[in-house]
Amino acid sequence: QAKLVESGGGSVQAGESLRLSCAASGAIASSTSNCVGWFRQAPGKEREGLAAIYTDTGATHYTDSVKGRFAISQDNSKNTVFLQMNSLKPEDTAMYYCAADRGICQACGGVWCVSSPDGPSPLAFWGQGTQVTVSL
Repeated sequence: QAKLVESGGGSVQAGESLRLSCAASGAIASSTSNCVGWFRQAPGKEREGLAAIYTDTGATHYTDSVKGRFAISQDNSKNTVFLQMNSLKPEDTAMYYCAADRGICQACGGVWCVSSPDGPSPLAFWGQGTQVTVSL
């Protein structure tokens, strides 16, 4: 099995920064060719894909709304993917999740999927989430 654990969330003021971590263990950690994505969901809103990284090459992808403010990175030795969030705004308040699956990242309908012979496939493994609250 695979397990993802997010950490690093908290309450900050607008303009401050946070770095979220996504630690992988189990089957997903034994693969070096994973797509790991960060998502968020605010109350009453749909889940939004933020950034993704293909752990084999380090190739990164971002949704336009966070380009230039958020940065995804990885520490392969620790099976951890990070999301550095700068210049936070109140509208960034949400539950943040990481997800992962074996394969190359592919954008699909506002979130991230993995490529498969049958077409894009949603990321299979998800963490429990970490809350980010940004106040004025």
